[in-house]
Amino acid sequence: MTNGAAVLEFAPPVNGAANGSAKTAPQLESATPARVLVVDDQVTNIQIVGSILGGLDYEIIPASDGATALKRLALRKPDLILLDLLMPDMDGCEVCYQVKQNREWRDIPVVFLSAADDKDLIVRALEAGGVDYITKPFNHAELISRVRTQLALKNARDRLKQLAEDKDELLGILAHDLKNHVGGMKMSAEIMRAQIEKLNDDRLNKLSENILRSSSQLLAFVKEFLANAAADYGFSAKIAPVNFANVVNNVIQQHLVAAKQKNLEIKTEFSAEDSMVLADASALEQVLDNLISNAIKFSPGGRKIVVSLKPNLTHVECFIHDEGPGFTEEDKARMFHRYTRLSARPTGGEPSTGLGLSIVRKLVRAMHGELTLESEPGRGAKFTIQLPKQS
Repeated sequence: MTNGAAVLEFAPPVNGAANGSAKTAPQLESATPARVLVVDDQVTNIQIVGSILGGLDYEIIPASDGATALKRLALRKPDLILLDLLMPDMDGCEVCYQVKQNREWRDIPVVFLSAADDKDLIVRALEAGGVDYITKPFNHAELISRVRTQLALKNARDRLKQLAEDKDELLGILAHDLKNHVGGMKMSAEIMRAQIEKLNDDRLNKLSENILRSSSQLLAFVKEFLANAAADYGFSAKIAPVNFANVVNNVIQQHLVAAKQKNLEIKTEFSAEDSMVLADASALEQVLDNLISNAIKFSPGGRKIVVSLKPNLTHVECFIHDEGPGFTEEDKARMFHRYTRLSARPTGGEPSTGLGLSIVRKLVRAMHGELTLESEPGRGAKFTIQLPKQS
């Protein structure tokens, strides 16, 4: 290996490959040729690789050291990286590590080039994130075959990723439409139940309760599905100053009717100190809505729910304490996994999807906060939301 090799601006040959073993290469299903970044401190090696692959209509981006490779990655994202393992200053493993740490680059396959047949080096390279390695001096047919394979695999992964994104988008559209229709159905069921109660007909009362319970459960599932999808794909917290006390009060107001139906008291204990936090107002409302609705859902009638706010030097803490059944140790180990049913059951036949707490934790973390739980079976649950205080 030589130090200080200059960057070679390589122009791929127009006519044919360096040897006659292959004339054409299958391309990605795209109008543009596959782009390959070749990183090697030996200019001769770049020329050899460029002659072989450039003659097959691949676009070659040369770089003679790690720093140059990273700069060129930032300018033009390749489909594949051929990376020399042993280079001065920054070796191939360090370059690969930096590539895999970058969100925009981590899906680019890295194939190592190595003159050393050292198994320990090869294992280290693969552990750094490489998908394959090719030994020098190059065997033309092997190089072409390895490159074709990795580009085909990348193309397949890209297509699967796109299909998954299309599926999620379609499900999101369907769920949004479904939420609107089910929401209208639930509202109609509530009005109908109020009218039926006046008739004092047990059969009609049971039918209206079934309709309302089913529509409520379906609406809860759709809402939490949408929230979970948002938390998984593309949720970006819009951090701004938020009055924590105002958000808490607004959410409590939305649940007073449900609490009254179960003869539950919601008591607030707010400190006189400033409760301004740095948070996403919409996400915070969703977090509180979930935790307070759960406290109502799992509390037996006639109990009390206490919601308190306590600022300290750096954070504001919100405590939501109920007198429900609490959580077992097994519950605590599984409670933040999606679609997990815990030991407690709603006390009034309310819907429970098993999605809520997984969403809550994601949203709190996205706001740079912490969510903790104190609970013992039979002694209620106390959730604590801690968010950064506005300085």
